[in-house]
Amino acid sequence: MDIQNTQSQMRKGVLEFCILSIIQKGEVYPSDIVEQMKAANLHILEGTLYPLLTRLKNAGLLNYRWVESVSGPPRKYFVLTEDGHKAYDVLLKTWNEMTGAVNQLTQNSNPINTENIASQNS
Repeated sequence: MDIQNTQSQMRKGVLEFCILSIIQKGEVYPSDIVEQMKAANLHILEGTLYPLLTRLKNAGLLNYRWVESVSGPPRKYFVLTEDGHKAYDVLLKTWNEMTGAVNQLTQNSNPINTENIASQNS
């Protein structure tokens, strides 16, 4: 088993949910998303973020607006659509159910005593 690949897949599996979680708090600029993800120890590159934002926008979950900048080109700020809020609510419910189940399995489990199993099978 390639544990690093498994870790990477786990992170990728929650990436869109994390991005929606950040945006649902209010209008946000992509570099702010990168910074918030980094602060949460979920590093994402802008080269990864922009295609995800485009996919979420094309799915009707995000809108954006251009804001003129005094120090460079206009900036694109993202906000959730009504469908985006609904999708976020569903994902949040799913996340809470899943983390509850995983926590139950990982925190409340007793290690299996393989010696007892072996002696019972003899």
